[in-house]
Amino acid sequence: MTNPKQLLVRAAARNNAEWCAAMSRSHGLAGEFGVQAWTAPSRTPPYYPDAVTLVPNADRTVLAAGIDTTAPGASIKDSFADLDLTEVGFQMLFEAQWIHRPASAPAPTSDLVWDVAGDPDTLRAWALAWDGGNGNAHLFRPELLDDPATWVLAGQSADGRVLAGAVASLSDHVVGISNVFALDGGPDAAWPVVLDAVNWLFPTLPVVGYEQGDDLAAAIRHGFEPVGPLRIWLHGQ
Repeated sequence: MTNPKQLLVRAAARNNAEWCAAMSRSHGLAGEFGVQAWTAPSRTPPYYPDAVTLVPNADRTVLAAGIDTTAPGASIKDSFADLDLTEVGFQMLFEAQWIHRPASAPAPTSDLVWDVAGDPDTLRAWALAWDGGNGNAHLFRPELLDDPATWVLAGQSADGRVLAGAVASLSDHVVGISNVFALDGGPDAAWPVVLDAVNWLFPTLPVVGYEQGDDLAAAIRHGFEPVGPLRIWLHGQ
């Protein structure tokens, strides 16, 4: 019998796959949802996997065959941390934890006000703040604004500067949060304004995502609980 945490992991994996699909579509790349996984036949944008498993014990050979392992950086998100992908040419990059927070759980107050990026200029300001000068702001293209399930949350100062934020991805049963950042104070500064926005926008939906290390500890401080491990596998390392 599937227990509540296992159901949450399945919901979080599906939600995350839908977000990866949306990001890929914004770059003109098509992916496919199958019974076992979402896969993209062409290399996805940096930091985004080429496959996300949707069920436990996915067929590793089918996974590897469904993506482009000839291009550098091909990766698979093993959503249930139950695969050994070394025999198909992958090495584990890192392990993290899926996290869950109940719907409308109280959030601490923030000095920032939140808004949803609704135009290319605001999205660009958000992306530059998220990037912190690392040269990856271009990942967030204006086409992303056309996705009805994607909400780019911007925590702003009184003068309108983007100081924190995240991406919220809506699916049938949960809302997923990714790309959490703050210019000062790290995730502890970001989570209050992000959760305030999520509670207002999606009051009936539990919140999911995944984190590791210090970012996981910060999420736990803000009311999340770990519900299961995942692994990221990188090809050819």
